[in-house]
Amino acid sequence: MRRSVLVRLIAVSALVAVCAIAATAWLAARTTSGAIEREQGQVFADDGTIYQGLLAYAAQHPDWSGVDATVRDYADRTGRRVTLTTPQGQLIAGSDPGSGPLPDQPSVVVDPLSVDPGLGVPSTPDRIAPEAAGPYTLPDTERATLTRVAERVLRCVRSYSGIGSIEVSASGRPRVTTPDPTSLARCDASALEAPTATEKTALNRLNDLVNACLGRNDRTTAAAQLALTWTFDGPVTSATDPTVVTCFTSARREQLTPYVAPAAWLYITENGGDPPPSGFTLSTANQIRLAGVAGVILVLTVVVTGLASIRLIRPLHALTGAAQRMEAGETGARVRVRGKDEIARLARAFNDMAEAREQLENARKAMVSDVAHELRSPLATIRGWLEAVQDGLSRMDGELVASLLEEAVHLQHIVDDLQDLALADAGALRVHPEPIDANALLAQLASAHAARAAESGLRLSVPPMADPAITADPVRLRQALDNLVSNAVRHTPRGGSVAVTGRREGDEVVFEVTDTGEGIATADVEHVFDRFWRADPSRSRASGGSGLGLAIVRNLVEAHGGTATARSAPGRGTTFTLRFPAGPPSP
Repeated sequence: MRRSVLVRLIAVSALVAVCAIAATAWLAARTTSGAIEREQGQVFADDGTIYQGLLAYAAQHPDWSGVDATVRDYADRTGRRVTLTTPQGQLIAGSDPGSGPLPDQPSVVVDPLSVDPGLGVPSTPDRIAPEAAGPYTLPDTERATLTRVAERVLRCVRSYSGIGSIEVSASGRPRVTTPDPTSLARCDASALEAPTATEKTALNRLNDLVNACLGRNDRTTAAAQLALTWTFDGPVTSATDPTVVTCFTSARREQLTPYVAPAAWLYITENGGDPPPSGFTLSTANQIRLAGVAGVILVLTVVVTGLASIRLIRPLHALTGAAQRMEAGETGARVRVRGKDEIARLARAFNDMAEAREQLENARKAMVSDVAHELRSPLATIRGWLEAVQDGLSRMDGELVASLLEEAVHLQHIVDDLQDLALADAGALRVHPEPIDANALLAQLASAHAARAAESGLRLSVPPMADPAITADPVRLRQALDNLVSNAVRHTPRGGSVAVTGRREGDEVVFEVTDTGEGIATADVEHVFDRFWRADPSRSRASGGSGLGLAIVRNLVEAHGGTATARSAPGRGTTFTLRFPAGPPSP
């Protein structure tokens, strides 16, 4: 598997597909579960709202005769179907009575004397609805009297604590509330705690009912207070005694029964008669279907990835074969390019690399031939004359020494050129810029090439610069200009001219060497600075050098932080331009 990209791609795609399916299934399950939980929570809240509203109605009315408007109102607010029936199944009220049959069991029993705590509806410990005031409901006169007392107490409380409010119970009794209980004692809030005549009558009736129950059970008599607390006369003094609790609860229900509506069955369903959703289950059939879909997705992923991978691997195999052929020595290895994707760009880059390698190999071969030719001629001359002197056929006079020295100097130039290019390749070609007078350098250049130009029948023009103060390496700059002038003199026919000019252009200095020679073909201009390249392929020393001079010029100028360019046309001469900063080059 480590050696096959195809197998790895298929394995990775399968793993990604499995992870994607698992993640999607998990996310779908979580999302569905969350949606169901929210829906169930909303259903629960709506059921509680409907139940609490109808419970409050039942606690405040002796029957269900006017409940229709309340049922329709809650149905509109919750979007549910609300139906109220007697325990015998007789319809009391319904928001949509003709929409279908009701479920077998009611959602909840609406009984203000037995509140169902399962829907979160508040109730008292005896499960009686707080809204069931019954005989404790105050008439308007008593309510007005207590309201005036409560307002007086509230003003007093606010004068002490600044905070307070009035709360009214279901019976209509007001009560002052404040976070500062000491202010209630200061303001004589006890006046609000005494029962009114109506409440005393109701409490007396409740005491009678409770004591009748306790008497039947041989218990102590008890007296109820307004807050439904008790005082006892006898050995039993605990309100938590089971018999006391039972008697109190039954007495409360007996007292309130005439004032509340009878128990009714409440059905809460979706519109159309369907019961509300009870939950979400993933059945075996659904699991099998999900597994089948996951398997199909996995197979399709592997097949599609395999086909795509084969198309991807095929050009890679072609590239590998071409690279192996190149390694075996075939310099012309190429691959066919199709499309515009990354593989196609890789193939084009490979072909470009192969072409550059082929050109470099050709240049290397040409260089070896050129260097061998350049070295062979002076070495043969030196060897021939030395052998003649050794054999006594000639003698070592001044003329022969001068000729041998000229050949040795030529050899030295070739070696120096090769060394400079080696330094450039290694990134070790350094320049040492310093402030110089460019006119002095140009004068030396003119003096050095004047004799050769005159010998070749050429006019050499080297005018001075207007602003000659520049910063450059005088040795390397002279070397670059020497190479350009030598090249121009060599390629300019008798009667022509060579001009060397220099000028300042802003922060740059520009040197140009222009000749009136045979020129260079347009297609060849871009190659003039390439190593070992010569427009004239002749090996004659009279018509061409080693092909290294212009490459050295470009490296020397780039070492100064500048550029070297050429302009030429066949029969119209050539202009070489050197451009670099007039100040110190950037480090």
